[in-house]
Amino acid sequence: MPQLDIPCLLMRGGTSKGPYFLAGDLPDERSALASVLLRLMGSPDVRQIDGLGGGTSLTSKVCIISPSQREDADVDYLFAQVRVKKKEVDFDANCGNMLSGVGPFALERGLVPLQEGKTKVRVYNLNVGEIIHLTMQTPDGFLTYVGDTEIAGVPGQASPIRMDFFGVAGPSSGHLFPTGSPIDDINGVEVTCIDSVNPIVLMTASSLGKTGQETKEELDKDEDLLQQLQDIRVEAGQRMGMGDVTEHVVPKIAYLSPPRDGGTVCSRYFTPNKCHAAHAISGGIAIGLACVSPGTVAAPLAEGLSGNEPDILVEHCSGILKVHLSINSNESDPTKRIISAGAIRTARPIMDGRVLVPDGLVP
Repeated sequence: MPQLDIPCLLMRGGTSKGPYFLAGDLPDERSALASVLLRLMGSPDVRQIDGLGGGTSLTSKVCIISPSQREDADVDYLFAQVRVKKKEVDFDANCGNMLSGVGPFALERGLVPLQEGKTKVRVYNLNVGEIIHLTMQTPDGFLTYVGDTEIAGVPGQASPIRMDFFGVAGPSSGHLFPTGSPIDDINGVEVTCIDSVNPIVLMTASSLGKTGQETKEELDKDEDLLQQLQDIRVEAGQRMGMGDVTEHVVPKIAYLSPPRDGGTVCSRYFTPNKCHAAHAISGGIAIGLACVSPGTVAAPLAEGLSGNEPDILVEHCSGILKVHLSINSNESDPTKRIISAGAIRTARPIMDGRVLVPDGLVP
């Protein structure tokens, strides 16, 4: 039987994992691309037993990279969230964790030349139209994955990758608060709808009758809560101008509570119908923006922040995520106040080879 034979680099990016491809090795047309991605990841199937997927939303992700024609970018990056149980591929979101592997992939594939000491890769995200700079450690002009950086949710240590996001306030709508207000009432719950790296809906744990210290296992079994969050998310999507988001993975959703381990705020982040085992970078940035923006549900929980370069420490199920913000305190417009957001991640290649997709089995 004829089959597609596609070069692939399987990588861990942050707390996620998935295959990375050159765009030229995959179909251009979006529906044909979705069909191939479903087949190679093994969806729809709860175990994804016949593909590369790992049976969870964190291990059913794909990155597609190509040289960029933009003057402010070296490569273009398209992220695809392949649904595990459904015959769907969502191209609407960004993934900050998988994004951390885009820089190493670009260097491994020769899309960007290696520099002495450190190498910066400028990335344009096609999903949401953002520029991100990734800085890798390249001692003696060689890319290294060995280092002493630890990130919550990943065992061991690795070389740090600095991520600097630009245009993080209002990339989709042009407004940090697309509903026109830093706080809204949806189904009797006060929420903050933020348009950031990914659109996200924030609320407090107490408004849901929760402590904020629930485990992922407890939350994934709480069907009443998951349905309540989904109802809020769908209504928020309408108010944010996103239309019917019932079958989409954005906006994401998180509930917040006071920190207990020395952080700025505690979060439980949903993807969107399961609790994240750790935390998304994009969600952490959005929470950071909410913490420094008066009137949001996050601001009262994050007291004591000051200066134009605050670090936001987001406690989550697996540890703490650190987000660094650069703020123009002289700017009154909340959308224009945020200059950039940064975080440190790690990534590493797991396997370099070719994935086989039988033509006759492509859905």
